[in-house]
Amino acid sequence: MKKVKVGIAGLGRLGKVHANNIAFKIPNAELTAACSIMPAELEYAKKELGVKEVYSDYREMLEKADIDVVAIVTTSGEHCWQIAAALDAGKHVFSDKPLGVTVEECKLAEEAVERHPELAFFLGFMRRFDPSYAYAKKKIEEGAIGTPYMVKATGIDPEALVEGAIKFAATSGGIFIDMAIHDIDLMRWFLGSDPVEVYATGATFKHPEFKEAGDDETGVAMYRCENGALGFVHVGRTAAHGYHVETEIIGTEGSLRISPVPEKNLCMIYDKNGAVVECVSGFPERFAESYQLEMQEFINCVESGRKPEVTVYDGTKSTQIGFATTEAWKKGGIVKIEY
Repeated sequence: MKKVKVGIAGLGRLGKVHANNIAFKIPNAELTAACSIMPAELEYAKKELGVKEVYSDYREMLEKADIDVVAIVTTSGEHCWQIAAALDAGKHVFSDKPLGVTVEECKLAEEAVERHPELAFFLGFMRRFDPSYAYAKKKIEEGAIGTPYMVKATGIDPEALVEGAIKFAATSGGIFIDMAIHDIDLMRWFLGSDPVEVYATGATFKHPEFKEAGDDETGVAMYRCENGALGFVHVGRTAAHGYHVETEIIGTEGSLRISPVPEKNLCMIYDKNGAVVECVSGFPERFAESYQLEMQEFINCVESGRKPEVTVYDGTKSTQIGFATTEAWKKGGIVKIEY
């Protein structure tokens, strides 16, 4: 069977996850090229992944590598021009989120996708492919909770990783741009409507370094959607117990709750601390299956000629909502969201 040949750009923490999935876990894909500005990452690609074609220049990989598609897992600010360059080179594109770091960049990516309707573009909102979230969406579509009218989403990084968050706080774009994009996407997905107003605020009680960098360690936002539905997003960086991601969807006839306890597995430990459930340590562990499933879906789309359900416009809207939320957080008032 002819496999889809993939070139990956970026082999950092998440890039390695995608690269290993492509190389070893997706049977109809083959990792044939890798690009990174870090020599150690290119050595990793050759030694650990068996990649023969490695490049330090992205455009050179597009020009010379034997690839059908490009998986972009680089720094957020590089995504949009790399998306456009790959599409213009005739390659299908998978890009990790966010689509771009400005709305203007996102519009350039939209134009590139529109120039090439014959190519697949897939944006990595992997939570849509998490089995629990996908199941919740299916139950909503089946009418299990009636009409959904409220989403409450929580996403808190572990305190164990807070030093890294502090290090990048000054350049992260603020807590909502940095941390809330997945929750914003899920809110739109579950409610079937875009938010038109947002109020946001933040707080810092434990690590004053966030305030000093012009950021906060915790942020809360409330949204009103076009159809009247409501969204609440709570993001933070100081979960004592591990990586905490929890989502509740409330409808007219019931509710759905995903991950009220971020369990590592179904094992409960009974010891001097009581009955204890260990929690996941971070996003690579919590969403390991989701990353594999989304990449498998992308490869299947390329192979079959189907268009992915997650579009470039989903990326632009999430970015627009993220910036409006950041504006509301800075102003301490309600902001109307313009699209």
